[in-house]
Amino acid sequence: MEALIAYDRGHLPVSLPEGVHVLEPESLVGLPDPSAVIDDALAHPIGSVPLAQLACDLAGGTVCVVVSDITRPVPYRVILPSLLGCLEGHGVSRDQITILIATGMHRPSTAEERHEMFGPDVCAHYDIQDHDATDEASMVELPRCTSAGTAVSVDRRYVEADLKIATGLVEPHFMAGYSGGRKAICPGLVNLKTIQRFHGPGFLESPGAASGVLRGNPCHCEASDVAHIAGVDFLLNVTLNLQREIVGVFAGDLDEAFGSAVAQVESASRAWMEEEADVVVTSAGGYPLDTTFYQVAKGMVGALPVVREGGTIVAVAACSQGIG
Repeated sequence: MEALIAYDRGHLPVSLPEGVHVLEPESLVGLPDPSAVIDDALAHPIGSVPLAQLACDLAGGTVCVVVSDITRPVPYRVILPSLLGCLEGHGVSRDQITILIATGMHRPSTAEERHEMFGPDVCAHYDIQDHDATDEASMVELPRCTSAGTAVSVDRRYVEADLKIATGLVEPHFMAGYSGGRKAICPGLVNLKTIQRFHGPGFLESPGAASGVLRGNPCHCEASDVAHIAGVDFLLNVTLNLQREIVGVFAGDLDEAFGSAVAQVESASRAWMEEEADVVVTSAGGYPLDTTFYQVAKGMVGALPVVREGGTIVAVAACSQGIG
């Protein structure tokens, strides 16, 4: 039999023997009018006052909108016009807004990537900046440590903003349980020492640091602590299907909106096998998720629960930007 597996900007045909098990998420239909759903979510958020009210209450203060970098397929060309339009429609001027790319320890974004992610209009009219985890002068140390005892510094542009908005995509994550939500801040906007601890063996060797797991997950706890200490005034997360269409919009309170998104993803993304396999063929999800070998590791780790001890994982990926 032949199967198609996500690879670069398309799919790679893979010839497989008959009788193989194909594990894939539930097929979800994309929203017919995602912009309208986003507008409604901003006006009727989960566990929060509407974004319009937060904008009206700003009274000349500054806004920091945190966005993901090119390694996450977040449909910002759809998301940002609604978000920025709501802010500006309720008294916030463009010069009050900073779009801060939560790079974590990834390299800075390029002009081409920004145009691809955000579109030429946003790039032309808004102040877009990259986080730099190695620049300690651009950081502010938070007033208290996390429950794990970590002293954390966060990007000053975020900490000192009067209105803090986090955006992103919620999907299974190989060590934090799920992406999105609190991860925009940690590891997205923290300093190098915090990232090294977050990605270190003290957290990652825990059995709880696994895909689809939040309870007892030290990575999730650490990221949540950092986000709560730094503060998140409003969250806007989306969920996608395999065609990268928006299937859900979750706005409002950091925990409640994120939790609602997780519930949808969890119900759609779990698959079951009665026994482990000798060989598992997988990918990192195609572009932009497979641009670097570093990101491809997520696909490999995701396959571990279904491969037999001593078995083989075959992971296909373009790695167009090398190791990463």
